[in-house]
Amino acid sequence: MARPKRRTVQEFGAHPVDVLVGQRVRMRRVMCGLSQTVLANRIGLTFQQLQKYESGMNRISASKLWAISQELNAPVQWFFTDAIAGKGPEVEFGTKRETLELVRNFMNIDSDDTRRLFLSLMKSVSNEDSKDSKDSKDNEAEDSNS
Repeated sequence: MARPKRRTVQEFGAHPVDVLVGQRVRMRRVMCGLSQTVLANRIGLTFQQLQKYESGMNRISASKLWAISQELNAPVQWFFTDAIAGKGPEVEFGTKRETLELVRNFMNIDSDDTRRLFLSLMKSVSNEDSKDSKDSKDNEAEDSNS
């Protein structure tokens, strides 16, 4: 019996689970405030190899995933979270560097009052919040005209 053709990244693209695990590594690395170079050095890789892991182009071996989880202080199973659910827009949004840095810095704010003020500021400058208040003002105007 003939052996089935081997699945290659060049021909079929990266496996979705490899991509997901790589995204989770990147997400956790950025949340911890580490560069690719720093994490790669700590686990005995080049930053280029870590880039390939994060993109899903290269699979991460069990021993390397264990080393990564130890450096990033996360259980190994955390890197597989949402693997079954698939990738939605909110997952993609959660992997943007700006989002991850914003969350990391927000979590480093010591004062609850400062967090609340910062959240209020973010809401006041966001486009969505402006749109919502414009819509509610338009609705109020329509109600008063009726």
